[in-house]
Amino acid sequence: MVAQISRRIAALQEAQTLGMAQRVRELRAAGREVISLLLGEPDFPVPPFLQEAAIAAIREGHAPYPPVAGLMPLREAIAAYYHRQYGLPYQPSQVVVSNGSKQAIFNALLSLLEPGDEVILPSPYWVSYLPLIQLAEGRAKIIPTEETAYKLTPEALEAALSPKTRVLILCSPSNPTGKAYSPTELAALAQVLERYPQVYVLSDEIYELIRYESQHCSPAQLPTLYERTIICNGFSKAFAMPGWRLGYLIAPLPIAEAATKVQGQTTAGANIIAQKAAIAGLQSDLAALVGPMLAAFRERRDAIYNYLQAHLPETAPYLPEGAFYFFLSVRAYLGKKTPTGQTLTSADDLTEYLLESGVGVVSGTGFGSETHIRISYAVALSAIQAGLTRLTEALHALA
Repeated sequence: MVAQISRRIAALQEAQTLGMAQRVRELRAAGREVISLLLGEPDFPVPPFLQEAAIAAIREGHAPYPPVAGLMPLREAIAAYYHRQYGLPYQPSQVVVSNGSKQAIFNALLSLLEPGDEVILPSPYWVSYLPLIQLAEGRAKIIPTEETAYKLTPEALEAALSPKTRVLILCSPSNPTGKAYSPTELAALAQVLERYPQVYVLSDEIYELIRYESQHCSPAQLPTLYERTIICNGFSKAFAMPGWRLGYLIAPLPIAEAATKVQGQTTAGANIIAQKAAIAGLQSDLAALVGPMLAAFRERRDAIYNYLQAHLPETAPYLPEGAFYFFLSVRAYLGKKTPTGQTLTSADDLTEYLLESGVGVVSGTGFGSETHIRISYAVALSAIQAGLTRLTEALHALA
C-alpha cells in the first residue's frame, strides 16, 4: 500500500539548519573533517547549579505528569522575571510552559489564526516561522528588509497591513541577522498598529539576554501593545539548555488558555525535571549566569567582523547587536565557477560547495534569501578562525 501523505505535510519544507546539520554528521561519520558554523546551540555547559537542581528533581523519585501549562512555581518565576526585568505586570495564569520555544510559537499561531488569515513576516526570518504559519493555515505576507538594515520600517508595515492581517512576527534580537529593535523603532511600529486593533504581535524573545550594547526592549512594554503582544521565549540560548526542550509563552489570558488547550491535546506538559532546573535559573543572579557566555560571544562577534572587513568585505559584514549569527551577502560569488567547473547560481549551490570544502554554513533560502548565508558563532573561537580560513580559501578559489 502506498502511503497517502496529507498535502499540508507533503508541502512542508525541512528546516535547512537541521538538514545541513545532519549532512555534517553524515560526512563526519564517513571520515570527513568538517568545521560546523551551523547551529544556534551555545557551546557552553549547563550551569552547574542548574545541573544540581535537575539531579535533585530526579532524586525526589516522583515524576508525575506535570500540569499542561507548567509547574506553578515556574510560571510564577517567569511572570516575576518579566515584572522585575521589564516592568510588565503579568500573572502566572498568563504563562504557558512548552516543549521548547518552537512549540510556544506554534501554540500561539494555532490559537490565533483562521484559515487564510495573514501573518506579516519580515524577511529574513527564522526558518520555522513560514512552515508553522502554513501548518496553522495562515498566509504569510513576506516583507523584505535588506534595504532597511534588516529591520521592518513603519512605512513597509503600513503598506502590508490589511483587514485580513492577524499577526505580526518580530524576532529581536533576530535569527538570522542579530539585529535588534530599539525602543524608538518599536514605538514607530506601534503607532502604525494603533490603526489595526485586530493585529497581534508575536514577539520571539529567545535571544533577549544575548545583547551586546543595550538592554532588550519588548513590544509588550509599549502601552498600546501590552494587551496585543504574545511573548515567546525559552531556556535554550541564555541558559545553554537547548537539549532540555523548555520554552514558554506569555499572553493575554484568553490566548494563554487557548494555547493550553492546544498543548493539552498534543504533548501535554513539558519535562518536569527541566522545569525544576529552570526555576533555579530564574531565581539566580542572571547577570552572573549569562555574563561569561555573553563576553565570549562578544569576543567572537568582534573577531569575525574584523576578519570579514579585512578579508571578505564583499560579504557586506556588519556588527550584530545580539544573538550569535552573521547573515552575509554572497551576491559577489553567484555566477562564478568552482574548481570543478560548476556554476554557482544560488546560496544553496554555494553552501554545498563550501560543505565539500570542509566548512558547514546555512543557506539563506530557508531564511527567505537566495543571496545570503548564515554563520553561527556559537562555537569555539579556534573553530571559528579555522572555519573562516576555509571559507575564504574556498571563495577565493572561485573563477
